[in-house]
Amino acid sequence: THEPKMAARMAAARAVRAFAASTPAALGRRAFSTGDPVLKVEQLNGVRTLIYNDPRRLNAWTAKLMHCLRDELTQSAADAEVKAVALTGTDPYYCAGVDLGAMVSKPMWPSALHTLLVAQNTALFAMFLDFPKPLFVGVNGPAIGAAVTSATLGEGVVASEKATFHTPFHALGLVPEGCSSVNFARIMGEQNAQRMLGAEGWKPTAKEAAKAGLVDKAVAHDELRAELQAMAEAWVAAKKPKRLPAARPLE
Repeated sequence: THEPKMAARMAAARAVRAFAASTPAALGRRAFSTGDPVLKVEQLNGVRTLIYNDPRRLNAWTAKLMHCLRDELTQSAADAEVKAVALTGTDPYYCAGVDLGAMVSKPMWPSALHTLLVAQNTALFAMFLDFPKPLFVGVNGPAIGAAVTSATLGEGVVASEKATFHTPFHALGLVPEGCSSVNFARIMGEQNAQRMLGAEGWKPTAKEAAKAGLVDKAVAHDELRAELQAMAEAWVAAKKPKRLPAARPLE
């Protein structure tokens, strides 16, 4: 009676190991570049811009998009011509967070699913925390869940007037993720952090998020890309260090 359960756990463990150990070359953009890529890449003045480009799925993080993002971040970290990276999305959404349906390919036991999701979440946020160069986010539309929490792990966030920020962890019965239980209070105070993460489920607009301190600047929608580029270039020119020390070598 335990054999199906054990097989499911073993399958989940293999998936976790494959995700954690796979190389960018094996899982990079080239394998997913038929038609419109799910991640577009542009570069200007040392700033590489990665654009989530799966609007049909509201730019939600699927396994495909996560692999592409990891590949590009790995390449950007190693490329001396890349001084900073900026993230944004193809309208209308910035990112709807993690697409669980696309991340889990088949039914499995709850314990095995939990193991898989923990590994995937860890890998997702590690991409942001461990990236060694300045990282910026241009939120062009609604951002949900992990798309919000991960955005605050970089150096700066510019938000379009069309952006909103929703972290429905309390409503879903989930523990806040992506360091948000600590980081939100650090950047915008305990009261605003609890409004977003707690029972109120506050979903601030771009202007409200800027006033609260969640984002650095709210701008007109058609000015977002220019403001994002300018923020990244100014940071690089000033030779500022990373805001969070996780990716900096110990001195």
